[in-house]
Amino acid sequence: MTLAYIGLGSNLSDPKKQVISAAEAISQLANCEIVQVSSLYLSKPMGPQDQDDYINAVLSIKTDLSALELLDALQTIENSAGRIRKENRWGARILDCDVILFGDEVIDNSRLTVPHYGMKVREFVLLPLAEIEPTLCLPCGEKITTLVKKINDNGIMKLSLLK
Repeated sequence: MTLAYIGLGSNLSDPKKQVISAAEAISQLANCEIVQVSSLYLSKPMGPQDQDDYINAVLSIKTDLSALELLDALQTIENSAGRIRKENRWGARILDCDVILFGDEVIDNSRLTVPHYGMKVREFVLLPLAEIEPTLCLPCGEKITTLVKKINDNGIMKLSLLK
């Protein structure tokens, strides 16, 4: 089984409920077992600031799915929640489920980039990831603790446990 990390985020339609429901849906996926879940975090939007703040979390899973099979399953969960993909990639969204890491694999194709291309500069990924896996070392050799020390937290707030 492969250990994978998934980032969850929402800022529409009861974001806390959306993130919790997504974690529950992931727990129901065949060939997947949730290992750890982070707390919920409240973060400022990355793109246009004329939108609500986000609720974010990170979870780790063990899975027999391939990276692309996992991506397909996550996109099905997003679609079931009502996610509509728009041209504005930094706009408000009902649910975002991202494959952050997939074992030690480095993947770069038209559908998936792993490690996630923006993870090193996103406090809403790094802080929850460090919470659940403080000794994590990325495939490039960088330690999560080093990245967390360098990141601006942008006023992110830990809210509560995801469960």
